Amino acid sequence: MIIFIFYTMKRRDFISKSLTAGIIAGAAFPLLSLQAKPELQAKPKSMKLVLGGDHAGYHLKELIHKKLLSDGHEVLHVGAFSPDPVDFPDVARKVCAAILEGRAQRGIMVCGSGVGAAIACNKVKGIRASVVHDIFTAHQCVEHDDVQVMALGAQIVGHTVACELLDIFLAAQFSEGEEFRRRVEKLSQMENQ
Repeated sequence: MIIFIFYTMKRRDFISKSLTAGIIAGAAFPLLSLQAKPELQAKPKSMKLVLGGDHAGYHLKELIHKKLLSDGHEVLHVGAFSPDPVDFPDVARKVCAAILEGRAQRGIMVCGSGVGAAIACNKVKGIRASVVHDIFTAHQCVEHDDVQVMALGAQIVGHTVACELLDIFLAAQFSEGEEFRRRVEKLSQMENQ
C-alpha cells in the first residue's frame, strides 16, 4: 500500500511538472507569432459589433461591453442582461442574425467555456465561429477562415487576456490568398449538403 501511494504521488508530481512545462512552452509560440505581425498590435478601427453571452459569461461580457464602447465601437448588446440563467443558443441566434442582416460586422459571444457558444453559432448557415483563448487563434481564424464570431470562455480567460484577444481579433483581416478563399467557399458548400 505504501509503495502504491508513493508511486501515485511521484506520478502526480511528474504529470503536474509536465503540464506546467507544456503550458509554458505552448504560451511562448503564440507570442512569437504576434511579434511577427506588428499590425495586430495596433488598436482596430471602429466597427459595428454584436455582443452576447449567457449567465456564465455575464460578468466578463459586461466588462467587454464597456471596453468596446470606450474603444469607439458601435455595440449591439443582445443579452444576457443579468446573471440569471439563460440558454446560450437563444443568444447565439440573435448574434448571428445581427451579422447576417448587416447590423454588425463581427460578433462576440461569451459563455463558460466558449465551446457551446461556438457550436451554436456554427449551426447557423452563413456563420463561422471559433473559440478564441490565445493570440494566434485570435488573428488566424479571421485571416484564414473568415470567422465572424469570436467565442470566449469566461471560466477560461480573464478580463485582461480577453481584451487583448478582442483587439487582435478585430484588427485581423481575411487573407486575399486564393487558397483561403477556396477553402472558405468549400465550407459554404458544406452547409448545403
